[in-house]
Amino acid sequence: MAAAVVGVDIGGTFTDFAFLRDGRLIVHKVPSTPRDQVQAVVEGLRDLKLPRDCTLVHGSTVATNALLERKGARTALITTRGFEDVIEIGRQNRPALYDLLYRRPPSLVPRDLRFGVPERVDHQGRVVVPLDPQEVQRVVEQLANAGVEAVAVSLLFSFLNSEHERALGEALGRLGSRPFVSLSSEVLPEFREYERTSTVAVNAYIGPVVSRYVRRLAEATGMPVRIMQSSGGSIPAELAASQPVRTILSGPAGGVVGATYVARIAGFDHVITFDMGGTSADVSLCPGRVQATTSSSVGGYPVSVPMIDIHTVGAGGGSIARVDVGGALVVGPESAGAEPGPACYGRGAEPTVTDANLVLGRMDPRHFLGGRMSLDTASARRALERLGRQMGADAIGAAQGVVRVVNSNMERALRAISLERGYDPREFTLVAFGGAGPMHACHLAQELGIPRVLVPPRPGILSALGVAIADVVKDYSQTLMLRGEAISRPLLEGAFRDLEARGRREMASEGLPPRSLRAQRALDVRYVGQSYELTVDWPARARDLYREVARRFHMAHMRRFGYRDEGEPIEVVNVRVRVVSPVELPPVFDEAAQGPTGDALLGHGTVIFNGEATSAALYLRERLHAGEVVPGPAVLFQMDATTVVPPGWVAAADTFRNLAIMKE
Repeated sequence: MAAAVVGVDIGGTFTDFAFLRDGRLIVHKVPSTPRDQVQAVVEGLRDLKLPRDCTLVHGSTVATNALLERKGARTALITTRGFEDVIEIGRQNRPALYDLLYRRPPSLVPRDLRFGVPERVDHQGRVVVPLDPQEVQRVVEQLANAGVEAVAVSLLFSFLNSEHERALGEALGRLGSRPFVSLSSEVLPEFREYERTSTVAVNAYIGPVVSRYVRRLAEATGMPVRIMQSSGGSIPAELAASQPVRTILSGPAGGVVGATYVARIAGFDHVITFDMGGTSADVSLCPGRVQATTSSSVGGYPVSVPMIDIHTVGAGGGSIARVDVGGALVVGPESAGAEPGPACYGRGAEPTVTDANLVLGRMDPRHFLGGRMSLDTASARRALERLGRQMGADAIGAAQGVVRVVNSNMERALRAISLERGYDPREFTLVAFGGAGPMHACHLAQELGIPRVLVPPRPGILSALGVAIADVVKDYSQTLMLRGEAISRPLLEGAFRDLEARGRREMASEGLPPRSLRAQRALDVRYVGQSYELTVDWPARARDLYREVARRFHMAHMRRFGYRDEGEPIEVVNVRVRVVSPVELPPVFDEAAQGPTGDALLGHGTVIFNGEATSAALYLRERLHAGEVVPGPAVLFQMDATTVVPPGWVAAADTFRNLAIMKE
């Protein structure tokens, strides 16, 4: 019997559960508890009555919230003397080039908590100025008096020689206050002192918050815990507690893993994932594989650990609609969340996207959350009437405006990851999930010319499913800086072997069988003198290594930027290794979602499409037979989501009960 696992994803409105054993799936949802996220997890696990041998894999938003809401620890920074202000100086590029009122987010480490030590390692890793033990003691004493909870250490060229950072780490470990200590040589052993320092500062800033949460989660559940990484694999809770920067996009990463899993089984490799939940919409382009990046910015702070390339906008079911000072209708990024929630939940008063969909007939108050929660249509209408008075419209007009604006926001996000990067969306399938994604997907597909929308059997808990089925993964990297003839197979093979050996040792210490482990190799490459790199797969069998690496880089550069220069020399900057313990799963079977248990057609209702009241067929999706066709206009209800099939579209249930929706 396969080990049991439960994936848990905490969203802005609901906390989702996907329990798996032997390919069998049981799903559950409970309202999120923003003041204490563990409370919702414990409540949902209690409802599921899980076996004792179950492992909990968690997609967490704790790190994200701590960073975005500026609720991290009081953090200090130790760096090479003279470089204390690198973290604030940053780069000359501006995120909002023409915004004259733009203000950079304040540094996570205030100036009085940045400490320089006299030491120096050169660009070849040689110690030029030794680290003075007396200076170390001086800085440690200053930190002891500063009352800090966390310390980030980032010295020049420590990615080549970590001796000084390790000495500082040992000295800090002897402090009676036991601060959270984060070394850049452990978190990100790569060049670029600003990005490296920013990443290790973020790790230290959120470290105490995440550590406390992970410990409390393990104690409250009494289960073995793994945490989802932003790169699409899970790691043990202990590693997540020491390197929480790797979990910042934990929940959205689970959604991409789940979406590509169900799409691959359905026969679609080139997909765009579209996850619309209660607070945000997350989109990711996957041209045959999940794409990762090491050049992310979260809340204005560079974070250079591997992450799935996800574009996020503040457009969710709970996004609040308002009229701004210029009289324009704005939707999001503020969200009503789980408390108080949309007006139709009976506690809030602000009009949201969910309220607009309810008033337009695209949701049914009797079938929300499988009938466990009733929606207040009157409250939603009153909220939209108030909004409409500011717009000179009635409730229906206001609701249509809210839906158009939020669709426009999400359409821009989809364009940003496809057309703006040289990909034709007409060659992809849009995988729509999240509680609200299947309601808006067909409109977005039509605007972008995407030929097909795929809605998984359980769209509302797909992120939890993705978390549950994610491989156990660890990522390693090392800066080398090799040009021309220096790009040699023996040198690169040696660097790869060192990283792989470290990964296998660490995985084995966590009880993972060595025979199951596999290592994936990659190179960060750029033109000599270029500022940024592109990642290409390692050409293991190439006879002419330099030529094959260059060929792959030129192709990647052409795809990303629209040009290439094959006459320019290239440079290998970093080597990357991804050590994977794969989770092999059969197609997941959800008995509750895979009837048939009766006639799926409930009747007909009035739904607003393009400003016109239209009679639409209403279905219980769980009762659809494989192969059954549903012509639009139609609305399909299920416990975890609602799917809207507009006029002129038709949906068909496949063997795995996915809905493939296409234009007639």
